[in-house]
Amino acid sequence: MALIKATGLGVSFGETLVLNDVDMTISAGEIVTIVGPNGSGKSTLLRCLVGAMTPDRGRVDRAPDLKIGYVPQKLMIDPTLPLTVGRFLNLPRKTDRKTAQAALDQAGAGALWDRPMSGLSGGQFQRILLARALLERPNLLVLDEPTQGLDQPGSAAFYRLIEEVRTETGCAVLMVSHELHVVMSTSDRVICLNGHVCCHGTPEVVANSSEYRALFGTGTAGALALYRHEHSHSHDHTCGHDHAREKESA
Repeated sequence: MALIKATGLGVSFGETLVLNDVDMTISAGEIVTIVGPNGSGKSTLLRCLVGAMTPDRGRVDRAPDLKIGYVPQKLMIDPTLPLTVGRFLNLPRKTDRKTAQAALDQAGAGALWDRPMSGLSGGQFQRILLARALLERPNLLVLDEPTQGLDQPGSAAFYRLIEEVRTETGCAVLMVSHELHVVMSTSDRVICLNGHVCCHGTPEVVANSSEYRALFGTGTAGALALYRHEHSHSHDHTCGHDHAREKESA
């Protein structure tokens, strides 16, 4: 069952074409990762999918029972505020302790209830944001580069946690990430974006595709560098999946 289906999405900011004829579907229970270089339209696509932005062209259909839990890329909190984890989880509306503690336990942060938010490590902070998202009991968990600033072991641990959450709750997961060397192994499908869908499919198929290599090169075992995307490749196939419509802008 499709939770979200996007058809022919197009977004322009002034004279700049950000998204061009993008099609994608997110089905119940799957993990989908969107990757692409800076400026490729990842965050814009995410905002269109969740309803925070209306595309200039195309449409987004959402399941009537869609409930989204959102983990942002970052969240700035004034370090001088005397805000504990427990109080943070009760904003903006109060949540009973049992429910909030269960979300913390599920996020691997069960012992942090009384800790000040300002004293958390980067990994602990992201787990608290995940717990907050899980309070919504979502059937779609959306994560916008949630491990930015974490080291590679911390990123890997966080993504293993996301896999466990998916297994326990059955929710679908939509991630935006630049860490393809970590994310690839955890995803059911990967979508390479650079204004349009360059390539999509299973991680193994995408990793070996010429479109993916044009975006990221071949050295993906370590931290990714930003590679210039060349529009010299053909878009007559999409890594073994259905053809995604693309129209290159002039």
